Amino acid sequence: MTTTNNTSRNHRLSLRRHTERLITGLRASGRLRTAETYTTALNSLLRFIADPDAPVIRRPSFSAATGDLRLDRITSELMQCYEGWLRSRGVVPNSISFYLRILRAIYNRAVEEGLIRDRSPFRHVYTGIAKTVKRALPIEAIRRIRSLDLSPDSPEAFARDMFMMSFMLRGMSFVDMAFLRKSDLCHGTLTYSRRKTGQTLRIAWTANMQSILERYPENESDYLLPIIRRRGLNERAAYRNAGYNINRSLKRIGGCLGLDIPLTLYVARHSWASAAQAKGVPLSVISEGMGHDSEKTTRIYLADLDTSAVDRANDLILNAL
Repeated sequence: MTTTNNTSRNHRLSLRRHTERLITGLRASGRLRTAETYTTALNSLLRFIADPDAPVIRRPSFSAATGDLRLDRITSELMQCYEGWLRSRGVVPNSISFYLRILRAIYNRAVEEGLIRDRSPFRHVYTGIAKTVKRALPIEAIRRIRSLDLSPDSPEAFARDMFMMSFMLRGMSFVDMAFLRKSDLCHGTLTYSRRKTGQTLRIAWTANMQSILERYPENESDYLLPIIRRRGLNERAAYRNAGYNINRSLKRIGGCLGLDIPLTLYVARHSWASAAQAKGVPLSVISEGMGHDSEKTTRIYLADLDTSAVDRANDLILNAL
């Protein structure tokens, strides 16, 4: 009887089982990207626990046979050791914070469900967002990218088109672009739901957007843009492969133009926000245009972008002395 009870308890307290149940729920609700982040964070922590050279002072209850960890063995000491292990492997602070925040969400769900009591294991580790290297380009650089003479059938031309499409679609994220459906475009308006937040956004479809779309034969899939082009594919794999290839081509374009930051699809999103800010667009409008769930998120985007407007304002003030 004791063995049976212990087995049942271990199943209920299994980090892997608990997380996989949460992942199933996320997938069922269409939150596929979040489900992927849960999988990534879980696998990272379990790799740390399984590493015989990991700096774990007192190794927790871990089964090498099942590759699992009990939820009630997640302690502050363990998380600090995990943070140090990530740092020793060259993981940058924001990525470390990303893993720890996801694990904290998983842990908090276990607390909410009454599986464990809250021992605050994340209180001594970094879960903030560090300032990042500037990732926005001025509008002049965007013009240079758009007017660059590229072979029409080259990977670079396709990458440039998807970059410009993202910029014109108010900095739309690549995952949202990839999964836009043909039915989302109706009577000159593109209507879609952000995969990250579920927020519904509407964007006026312009002649420039249509011009890019018409460069590519209509694909046989249900998707609007030529990213996932055929039916029956592993759509998530096709989207990830396309993003990887586009970013690789964009880096070549950035090198050709002598840009001072690595050119990626994410730069288009930051650049749209920066351009809107430079034009005096109110923060609330930028936030709505980007589909952020709060203006706080938008402020993070804009905090370290182009400061020339602030410098000009300071010049006016100093000149008035």
